[in-house]
Amino acid sequence: MTATTTADRVRTGTGTATAVVTGLGVAAPNGLGTKAWGAAVLCGENGIRPVTRFDAARYPVRLVGEVPGFVAEEHVPSRLLPQTDRVTRLSLAAADEALADAGVDPAQLPEYGAGVVTASSAGGFEFGQRELQALWSKGGRHVSAYQSFAWFYAVNTGQISIRHGLRGPSAALVTEQAGGLDAVAQARRQIRRGTRLVITGGVDSTLCPWGWAAHLAGGGLSTSDDPQLAYLPFDARASGHVVGEGGALLVLEEAGAARARGARIYGSISGYAATFDGAGAPRLADAARLALADAGVAAGEIDVVFADAAGERAADRAEAEALTEVFGAHRVPVTAPKSLTGRLLAGGASLDLAAALLALREQVIPPTSGVVRPAADCPVDLVTGTARRGVRLRNALVLARGRGGFNAAVVVGAPH
Repeated sequence: MTATTTADRVRTGTGTATAVVTGLGVAAPNGLGTKAWGAAVLCGENGIRPVTRFDAARYPVRLVGEVPGFVAEEHVPSRLLPQTDRVTRLSLAAADEALADAGVDPAQLPEYGAGVVTASSAGGFEFGQRELQALWSKGGRHVSAYQSFAWFYAVNTGQISIRHGLRGPSAALVTEQAGGLDAVAQARRQIRRGTRLVITGGVDSTLCPWGWAAHLAGGGLSTSDDPQLAYLPFDARASGHVVGEGGALLVLEEAGAARARGARIYGSISGYAATFDGAGAPRLADAARLALADAGVAAGEIDVVFADAAGERAADRAEAEALTEVFGAHRVPVTAPKSLTGRLLAGGASLDLAAALLALREQVIPPTSGVVRPAADCPVDLVTGTARRGVRLRNALVLARGRGGFNAAVVVGAPH
């Protein structure tokens, strides 16, 4: 095992209070709302389709995971529409659902007893594009691209806080696709420090021409036009990933307080760790081991892994090697429900957390879409075809990797 650094140990969290999830709000390409999305995940319904939000005919990539049926006016006051773009509107809708699902009336919470901690990786592109268009227009008001992104990071968390009067600790984290897990870990720290409730997770969207150009420049996208074959994690045919939008927001509370008010508990955030890759030294396995240690569980007590699932051959091999290093070959079921939605940037990891909580509640492992069997150089027990039932699920491990070397891992425990 690679020696851990001080930074690794610090990021596993402090305190001993147990943070539990009591509410979920979901906006995903295969279902708007937790109920619709949950049913789609368990039956393996694919939400990847041709782009509809702009004309992608001239681009080499034309498939995407778009959230269906979202009408902003049904979720956002008309006065806020000019001040927001799609990602903030989706976030507001998910936060509303999460609070309602938790049975929480924010007005009844202590004045500084609840906060918001969310993640983003690239949200704000649509707002930035709008500002650039205004700049090009005669007499148009404009701000710099940097200001537009800074505005987004503040407003996405801020709008949720303002809407529900949540004046407690708040933050916005940016660690690319690992952000959804890092945000939940920061929320857990706030719970351990005495905050009553935190809305946390991530929702992202970059489905506009400017955002699309950035994705193409970043590379790694599949050019397939077949929604069933475009994103095939751990498959020998893997040729890249599909971009999606959406994510999940979760309500975190201290376990004792949640039980005292009779809340339904989906599960606990039992362990967390984050590492950073060195030069030629991937450290996803270290993140997994540190998270297990933080949770106080052994590798044999993890019953399912929700993989990062890059959909690129080298990255898939690296993740399979990390899983083999921690668990052994074919020793733990592995699934990648993001194959049904595409990679949702900062929203993907928090949606995987929601899927893990759903799996623990239903005692069912959702399938990985499109893959018949994993490649020979990826020795993992990948759940494919249909959901795997008749299993005992006590703990799930959720993994995420972000561009630039970010790794994060969270252990989710079933409710007692």
